[in-house]
Amino acid sequence: MLLCWLLGFAWFAMLLPQPLDGRQTDAIVVLTGGAGRIDRGIALLEVGAAKRMLISGVDRSVRPVELAAEYGAPERLFACCITLGREAIDTRSNAIETARWLERRDYATVRLITTDWHMRRAALELRQALPGEVTLVYDAVASRPSLTMLVREYNKYLLRRAAALIGI
Repeated sequence: MLLCWLLGFAWFAMLLPQPLDGRQTDAIVVLTGGAGRIDRGIALLEVGAAKRMLISGVDRSVRPVELAAEYGAPERLFACCITLGREAIDTRSNAIETARWLERRDYATVRLITTDWHMRRAALELRQALPGEVTLVYDAVASRPSLTMLVREYNKYLLRRAAALIGI
């Protein structure tokens, strides 16, 4: 059992997901909580890599004008193309919030932006919540996670995989 965990952890830690090229998707979903995530989403939206963007997990007190100022983005971009999701408090609720947002739109492809060490679990949660016809592409923000962070995230990933297998 320990050997399986170690081999799985080696795969998890050494082959972290990578940033994606600038390919076009219908929508972008950014999960809050890590440096570079929102910056990446805004940059892609500004160059036309998607029609709209959801930032999932935004605090209720944050206003669009504040985010625009913080990230140096035009306010018009927030007015036309960015939705602030305020319901999510963790990765699982990010997935539920995202699925609801996508259900109200007719998008076939969505780009998920989160940190490299968080991508596998976030994608697992989102795949479970999304309808089968939506294509999910991963766009990881590169980071330098500590060993402790990787172990913690790998264990969370394993627990969510196990829960998914038994239908939880």
